[in-house]
Amino acid sequence: MKIANFGVEEWLNVWENDAIYDIAGSSIASFTLEEIIKIGNKTEKEFFSEIMAKKMNYGWIEGSPEFKKQVSLLYKNVSPEDILQTNGATGGNFLALYSLIEPGDHVISLYPTYQQLYDIPRSFGAEVDLWHIREEKNWMSDLEELRKLIRSDTKMICINNANNPTGAVMEEDFLKELVKIAEGCGAYILSDEVYKSLETGIEVPSIVDLYDKGISVNSISKTYSVPGIRIGWVAANHELSDIFRKYRDYTMICAGVFDDYLATYILENKEAILERNRKIVSENLDIVKKWVENEPKVSLIFPKYVSTSFIKLDIPVDTEEFCIKLLKEKGVLLVPGNRFDMPGYARLGYCTHKDVLEKGLEKLSEYLREFE
Repeated sequence: MKIANFGVEEWLNVWENDAIYDIAGSSIASFTLEEIIKIGNKTEKEFFSEIMAKKMNYGWIEGSPEFKKQVSLLYKNVSPEDILQTNGATGGNFLALYSLIEPGDHVISLYPTYQQLYDIPRSFGAEVDLWHIREEKNWMSDLEELRKLIRSDTKMICINNANNPTGAVMEEDFLKELVKIAEGCGAYILSDEVYKSLETGIEVPSIVDLYDKGISVNSISKTYSVPGIRIGWVAANHELSDIFRKYRDYTMICAGVFDDYLATYILENKEAILERNRKIVSENLDIVKKWVENEPKVSLIFPKYVSTSFIKLDIPVDTEEFCIKLLKEKGVLLVPGNRFDMPGYARLGYCTHKDVLEKGLEKLSEYLREFE
């Protein structure tokens, strides 16, 4: 099996620890453990007394009943028994693809997006067609283009909603049309849903609630601000979940009793977390909007209150070279767009802590002045 290098992860592995101002990430400002405890309804003493009493065995293999219940509450049509805990959303995506995709299958993937969704199927020997997002459509894809790509034997359509890196969102009407297209050939829809739009007034249902062959993957890393424990999940119908169980046994035993406990605590207090994060997204997006207005070398199609954005750079040099020099000279970390096969752009993770964002944008503008 051969697979392409994972562009974004490879970049972050090399450069992330050198950053003074990390505005490359796509999580909403990460919690400390102390902050997580305080946002809930337990004292530190109560929290740690429960942790200290945990037996250090394998725990619940698929996730504890409490965890599965909390995850199932995020959906309309999924029972707790059909939730499978995974090693982050990356583990969830891999599990679904590993379980269903075989050599010769036809897969359609949104593009650009999280690289797993097209390069893992390719590595399994599938034929992968790319369903492009379009800047002129505010980084949305075109359903007519999908209809041209679809075949009678299409096995799966892979989407990332909201999109990484652009923050564009497929809303309910769009998703329902997508489901009709998939139903026409019986294709699965794998939807990586780690980025939740926190914009009010829009409806973005999970694909598992719209389509019997829909597979929803999520985690607590992005919207819930805790990437430090690698907990994700797959939500699907009962038949699919049973298929995934078999393949999961070959890839993962359990997430660990501490991680499961903490993930459950986070989901039990999700409303308080979302309120905190909605405020961060709103305030930080306002900062970015004002910065873009005053930065002639940058343009941006603003994300739908999603924690990732994709700036367009008006510079006469290679994007990756620009980002490396920016990091070395100013301490600012971006992800160059060529890591998404989109040179001339960069991922700006604007939902970091406000002081880091403000200083990082200031330093980025200082560096851009050299190209005037």
